[in-house]
Amino acid sequence: MGTVPEQYYQFVMDYAPYVYVVPPDMPDQSWGRAAFAAAFAIDFLYEAYNAEQFSSRRTAIINKIVSLADWVLTQQCTDNAEEAYGGFKSTENSQHFYAVDACRVIPSLLKAYELTGNSAYLNAAKLAGSVFLKTMQDQQPHGGFARAVDLDGNWLLELDVECLYGLVGLRMLAEKYDVTNAVLYRGMMERAVGFLRQGLEGFWLWYSPADGKWHRAGLKENHVYDDCLAYALLGLYEYEGWSPTCQKVYSFLNSMGASAQYPAYNPAVCWAGYLDVVAHTPACDYYDAVTAGILWRIRQNHDKPSLAFSKKVVEKYWDKFMYWGVRQADYKPVEDKWATATVCWLGRLFLNYQEPLTRFTQVLRAIGETATLYPAVSAGHSVAYGEGLDFQAVVNPARVDEVLLEPGYFLNDYVAVYSFTPVRRHDKVRWRGLDYEVLTVQPFNWKGETAYFKAVCRRLLG
Repeated sequence: MGTVPEQYYQFVMDYAPYVYVVPPDMPDQSWGRAAFAAAFAIDFLYEAYNAEQFSSRRTAIINKIVSLADWVLTQQCTDNAEEAYGGFKSTENSQHFYAVDACRVIPSLLKAYELTGNSAYLNAAKLAGSVFLKTMQDQQPHGGFARAVDLDGNWLLELDVECLYGLVGLRMLAEKYDVTNAVLYRGMMERAVGFLRQGLEGFWLWYSPADGKWHRAGLKENHVYDDCLAYALLGLYEYEGWSPTCQKVYSFLNSMGASAQYPAYNPAVCWAGYLDVVAHTPACDYYDAVTAGILWRIRQNHDKPSLAFSKKVVEKYWDKFMYWGVRQADYKPVEDKWATATVCWLGRLFLNYQEPLTRFTQVLRAIGETATLYPAVSAGHSVAYGEGLDFQAVVNPARVDEVLLEPGYFLNDYVAVYSFTPVRRHDKVRWRGLDYEVLTVQPFNWKGETAYFKAVCRRLLG
């Protein structure tokens, strides 16, 4: 297992379940505390409890998990006369009970039960799954989950694709923690997947029963929120593995490269906060930092170059990635707010990270050299570059059949760079004291995964 920045651990211990904290130590009272922030904190601490890094602090971790789980129980509707029975407030000051919050909370309560043996956590998770989510599914005929209900019985009937994340907890209930009701949970999961899959494959955010249509965000309904689709993708992946749907969705979203408007974007770091799925480009100038953590398991199993690069960037700028959004060009925060969900998910990335071991990484360890990557952060006639990041590469002189010689250049001004790092066109590579511009990048695949990249680069003169 990897190593978590000590500040991440301490942040969770000090501030969860507050949603946001304004540096250096002011919880954002406008959002206050929320069940989903507590849930993601429990998920992180559950894994930290079993990590060698925190072996001397297990008592403190258990105590914090108990504190968080006990607080989550206070957010659950326990009045069986209410439509929201079994659900959780979206925030402590809200009267709305969202399906997606139950989807987030169920796994964490089951983990708290596993560590503590407190049956109250198990019973709360079972109530949220077998009653509340069942109510939300039965409220409409389509198969997903109605978005929310309040204590006055007012419904939001839109069906969010993000609720596919609920498959994680429903599967845990069906297979281990409430097998008596396994048939119920399996039926719920099949109905949810049967309907919401079409939304995920079409890169939609929600379905509205009012007009019978799928919807996205933006004036032209061409934008999606990256984290919503990342959660949905992870939920479906945990349910059915690397299925054609999961492959299609991940490949499409992760292949959105830099654009003229957003030249600094690199999807291997994490995904942009808004994505234009019609134009297939990023739709904002910042990264949604939490997606680096949400995607860690999928990347570990199916996209190791992105995983390694993401971890390297987040590790270098760990303090900036505590904010919910960071600018693509310089990693400066979008807003002066640390985010509990982001810190928890990135903490899980660090905890579970293992250096990829492939045939190509073995080659790099044997004969690779250290080069420095400077990402292009502006386009046009004058290209600007971000801070350098060292990486390993095998660099060879380019062959005459690999380049189109340009006026003023000779063949020895070109090199071919073979790396595990997903460099981009227009990036700058410094090798042996000389600077080169990346002209073309070609990924090479092995058994359905990217094994390495070949970049043809031209020396920067003057």
